[in-house]
Amino acid sequence: MHIPDAFMPIWQGGIYWIIALIFIVLALKWARSEMTEDKIPMVAVLAAGIFAIQAFNLPVGFGTSGHLVGGALVAILLGSPYAAVFVLTLVLIIQGFIFGDGGITTMGANIINMGVIGGFVGYYSYLGLHRATKQVYISAAVAAWLACFIASLACAVMMWLAGTFPLIPGLMAMGTYHALIGIVEGAITAGAIYLLLQARPEFSDTVTGVNAA
Repeated sequence: MHIPDAFMPIWQGGIYWIIALIFIVLALKWARSEMTEDKIPMVAVLAAGIFAIQAFNLPVGFGTSGHLVGGALVAILLGSPYAAVFVLTLVLIIQGFIFGDGGITTMGANIINMGVIGGFVGYYSYLGLHRATKQVYISAAVAAWLACFIASLACAVMMWLAGTFPLIPGLMAMGTYHALIGIVEGAITAGAIYLLLQARPEFSDTVTGVNAA
C-alpha cells in the first residue's frame, strides 16, 4: 500500500500531494480545536501502534505489498476522520523520510489512500452501521474491513492511472489480499476499542458517536 517513487510519474504524484495537503490543513485545524490533553497520549499510542502494524508486509504482486492500515481505528477512537488524516500523515512522514518505506513524491497518494480514504470510509461506515445495529464492536470490525479493502482498490486504480500495472489484475490482486488482511484489521480494531473502553470509559461517548465530529 506504500507506493514507491518509481511507481508513479512525478506530475501525477504532485496532483495527489495537492489533494492531500487540503486534507492535511483540515486535519491540523481538527488538531488545534480537538487535541485536548487527554487525547494527546492516545494520539501518540495510536501513531506508534499503526507504525508497528504497518511494518508487517505481505507480497501482493506487481512489485507491491499489502498490510494493515489503521485509519478506521484512529477515526473511531478519536471521533473524526480528520484524526486519521492527522495520525496517518505523521506515520507516513516518518516512514518515508526516515525509513524509506513509501516514496516522497508519492506520499500524497499514500496519505489519500490510508489517511483520507481509510479514515473517511472507516468513520462514516462505522457511524452508519452503529446507528443501524447499536453494536459497537461488530460495526467497528466491518467498518475497518471496508476501510482497508476500499483503500486497497483506490491504490490499484492509482497504479493503473500511473501505468504501473493493468487495472483488472491489479484490482484482483490488491482486493483479494486486502479482503483477507481486512479481516485481521477488523478484529484488531474491535479488540482495541474494547480494551480502550474497559480502561478509559470516558471515551464511550466518542466511540458511540454521541460526540461525532
